[in-house]
Amino acid sequence: MTEPVTEPMTGPVSPSVVLVGPMGAGKTTVGRVLARRWGVAVRDTDADIEADAGKPVSEIFVDEGEAHFRELEKAAVAAALASHDGVLSLGGGAVLDPDTQVLLKDHAVVFLRVGLADAVKRVGLGSARPLLLGNVRGRVKQLLDERTPIYEAVARFAVETDGRTPEQVADDIEERLGR
Repeated sequence: MTEPVTEPMTGPVSPSVVLVGPMGAGKTTVGRVLARRWGVAVRDTDADIEADAGKPVSEIFVDEGEAHFRELEKAAVAAALASHDGVLSLGGGAVLDPDTQVLLKDHAVVFLRVGLADAVKRVGLGSARPLLLGNVRGRVKQLLDERTPIYEAVARFAVETDGRTPEQVADDIEERLGR
């Protein structure tokens, strides 16, 4: 293994991989596995937003509304794509923004596909996620139906996560990326 470069990098920086998919797909968990294997940092844009705002995403939704959150998300994704060279996990709705879709075209984007049953199990029926208020199962199904075509359009390929461990999903991603 070579020593890491300590000089400032010149030229554009690009994430090793960008993980997209709905809540419950395992983006954060699989991202950590890949980052550990590759010896790079992992970054989650929802965590960036929470750190900048000083409060959880759920509170941003309640206090300022979804439109405000989406603007913060758009800025966080653009900043991360331009400055992060490790593994990047995007929030489930980040791909909805047309400008973000354009930015993703030049990156190694992987869609973590999850079925309804596994997504609901992973998110939990008592979820505090703002987009899941009310009928969690029905809302998750609606989000999957609405967003799956967008995830497919921005990704180089999709990896199934249902019934698989994060390590198995990471193995599949590594194989598909030729790493």
